[in-house]
Amino acid sequence: MGGLSDRERRRYARHLVLREVGEAGQERIKAARVLCVGAGGLGSPFSLYLAAAGVGTLGLVDRDVLDESNLQRQVLYGTKDLGRPKPEAAAERLGDLNPNVKIVTHAADLTLAEALEIFPAYDVVAGATDNFPSRYVINEACVRLGKPMVHAAIHRFEGQVSVFFAAKGPCYRCAFPDPPPPGLVPTGAETGLLGVLPGTLGAIQAAEALKLVLGIGEPLIGRLLVLDALAMAFRTIRIAKDPACDVCGSGSGRT
Repeated sequence: MGGLSDRERRRYARHLVLREVGEAGQERIKAARVLCVGAGGLGSPFSLYLAAAGVGTLGLVDRDVLDESNLQRQVLYGTKDLGRPKPEAAAERLGDLNPNVKIVTHAADLTLAEALEIFPAYDVVAGATDNFPSRYVINEACVRLGKPMVHAAIHRFEGQVSVFFAAKGPCYRCAFPDPPPPGLVPTGAETGLLGVLPGTLGAIQAAEALKLVLGIGEPLIGRLLVLDALAMAFRTIRIAKDPACDVCGSGSGRT
């Protein structure tokens, strides 16, 4: 590793005094390449905290343009960014937060073919999207490439976070074998969404990604952390690997 400069030591001083991180851990963060699929409500806190932490390369996948209704929860942006492509505005904000981080933007619809082209360059992939098809694509690509998927999802006053890593536990399809039929699950635009909720879940996603990069703690592999913000209560649901899973089990032809 190339080591840390004096300026980096000042910037990351609170990390360096952590026994579990230290200079060697900060160098691992600096060398890491993390991809965030979705630069919206979840992707905003995730990318801000990863950039602040000093991750070496941060990739963003999104092709939306910022709308005024996004500003209620997408704290990566400001009013001045209305009408701008999110990746462009995000790269500017993250570069200002930490110019040491290389920001790579991918304007993609994220088909499986696109995911298999983009993902190999990254160590950890975060799923910060708001739709089921993208989650299944991210999972499929991560399983094929042996990458961990840091998942989060939100709905009204509730959210969930997990780490799906087929090499060490279940994949997303083990937990959710089939996507719901189109139109069955209402969108956030239809049901509403507490604006602070993606900030909470996105920050937890960021913590899980950093734990994976550093190799510390117990990542949420095989566990789904569920938050009920109205009760302000967390609960953990155990998830078992499905031996017959169509993606990572015998049903996939990979075992």
